[in-house]
Amino acid sequence: MSERTGYNVSYDDVGEVVIDEASHGADLAPVADAPAEGMCGSRGTLEEAARAAGKSDVLDQYAKDYPKGPHDQPQSMCPAFGSLRVGLRMKRTATILSGSACCVYGLTFVSHFYGARRSVGYVPFNSETLVTGKLFEDIREAVHDVADPAKLDAIVVTNLCVPTASGVPLRLLPEEIDGVRVVGIDVPGFGIPTHAEAKDVLAGAMLNYARREIEAGPVAMPEGGRADRPQVALMGEMFPADPMMIGQMLAPMGLAAGPVVPCREWRELYAALDCGVAAAIHPFYTASVREFQAAGRKVVGSAPVGHDGTAAWLAAIGDAYGISADKIGEAQNACLPTIKGALGGAPIDGTITLSGYEGSELLVARLMIESGADIPYVGTACPKTEWSAADAEWLEARGVTVKFRASLEDDCAAMEAIRPDLAIGTTPVVQKGKELGIPSLYFTNLISARPLMGVAGAGSLAQVVNAAMANKDRMDHMKAFFEGVGAGDTAGVWEGSPNVQPQFRAQNLKKLEKQARAAKAAQMI
Repeated sequence: MSERTGYNVSYDDVGEVVIDEASHGADLAPVADAPAEGMCGSRGTLEEAARAAGKSDVLDQYAKDYPKGPHDQPQSMCPAFGSLRVGLRMKRTATILSGSACCVYGLTFVSHFYGARRSVGYVPFNSETLVTGKLFEDIREAVHDVADPAKLDAIVVTNLCVPTASGVPLRLLPEEIDGVRVVGIDVPGFGIPTHAEAKDVLAGAMLNYARREIEAGPVAMPEGGRADRPQVALMGEMFPADPMMIGQMLAPMGLAAGPVVPCREWRELYAALDCGVAAAIHPFYTASVREFQAAGRKVVGSAPVGHDGTAAWLAAIGDAYGISADKIGEAQNACLPTIKGALGGAPIDGTITLSGYEGSELLVARLMIESGADIPYVGTACPKTEWSAADAEWLEARGVTVKFRASLEDDCAAMEAIRPDLAIGTTPVVQKGKELGIPSLYFTNLISARPLMGVAGAGSLAQVVNAAMANKDRMDHMKAFFEGVGAGDTAGVWEGSPNVQPQFRAQNLKKLEKQARAAKAAQMI
């Protein structure tokens, strides 16, 4: 039994979960009228329909956890991709999607593109089953068909946009079937800004379920047994070597790195909640933070990146655990000189604009600045939270403009204005950069998929960044070679010269100007 503050985590002797059967006394009511055909792209209309169908509490919580603005929503892939990946990476976990067929096709395609090695369940619907409530019955039947305790610990059922807008009540699904847990979540594109935050939706829902299991009684022992030292749970997906590096840095304080949330198996959720401190490595895991705080655990922001970040983070973790200043100093002295040497041995000399939607953009910027890079702009599609405040303050103190909830237009405008030696960003930013002859790297695959923490992180980015900047002459040569091809009126394949119709453009421009004047006049009225 844990001796830490908050409630206790106790484990049974036989390694089996003790679960109380859930009872649902509510009768199933038909869902609200389905959105009209073709409405899938209208976020405002779908949100109105969802609220009318009784989903206001879910949408209000999402609005609180993942605030939008200053614009409506950043450009990102379908948010449900984030929660889908989390479920597909967990052992003994099945995933069932409920949504439009085109959405399910796209999500399953991209999930397999990114390495999913299991099938994704799908419950189709039509207008009749959606409006009459038959869709919910189909989902419940599918869950019962899939629930096999010999193969599964949990089933994740996800409502996409249309079922959420129609009020399909996943809360009425049984909480468990023959010992297989059922976790139902709504992940609408009109309610969750980015796919990164959707990871937190499922992680938070699973932590909530696990926390209630712990409160009900003893739970299954983690597969690797209990740690012999107090642990620090880590929130946020990261390079596989990073947790090991964090564990090495914590060891002089008598601490260990705990499970990474999102977890890879159900029992890790218990071990994560058994940690006395949780580290918000990715600072947008708001729902997960709420569950750790409900369990009485302390939460620490930022991460051990670079020299300054590592020193501050180790001090914050030590303070949270009540460790003496001498022990904290011992941990810092064990790694900081090596980190400083690694940073100096792999310098980055150039101006870089950096943007992305993974949530680690500020951490990467800190690491590269300590390596010598000049980074005037950092954009992230994720929101500003108290857990990212320290990173933002550190960057802003060094003259960096930090843009939270950055749009594609924000990132491209910064790149075009600064004309950096290297642009790091999302696919369209990279595309725009290369069109301008600026060396560019895709953040997700080439930057965030590298170690960032501790000694391993120091200098890990220099090789790929410097190699990209060294390609400037090649970019200039390619830009000159293809100058005027594939842009504007010359886009596409032509046997002759394009038949340009400037009068049509002028006519359409006048129509747009007329519409703008009419809209302005309506606002004045």
